[in-house]
Amino acid sequence: MTERVTRSFESQNMMKTLGATIHKVEKGKVTIIAPILPSTLQQHGYAHAGLTFSIGDSAAGYSALTMMNDDQEVMTAEIKINLLAPVDGEILTAEGKVLKNGKRLVVVSSEIHSLKDRKKNLVAIMQGTMIPVALKT
Repeated sequence: MTERVTRSFESQNMMKTLGATIHKVEKGKVTIIAPILPSTLQQHGYAHAGLTFSIGDSAAGYSALTMMNDDQEVMTAEIKINLLAPVDGEILTAEGKVLKNGKRLVVVSSEIHSLKDRKKNLVAIMQGTMIPVALKT
């Protein structure tokens, strides 16, 4: 399971661009970490919401993948984000988890925290729906 998630994650150019890495993989839970780089800041000096959304979506999606059969992959059908605070600090951590694993739909969530001066701050929450899709052959 960990190898499968890691292999898929490493094939994502977007995650490479953001400097994101897989931190932890468990059944139904995945954590992704990304540094807050100068290239990911918006005009006010905070991390862009696109960074927050990207790692939150990936953490949620990969948490769903841990629940799927080996002949399936995962895609986001819909996902919502609530931005709770401006993001400053050194790193972002997205903790994705499966809320309900159904046959056709997997309901997921992510909590995204920033880390600044060793202080963790909840900056966003997400909830969405993932769908299993057949692997391309």
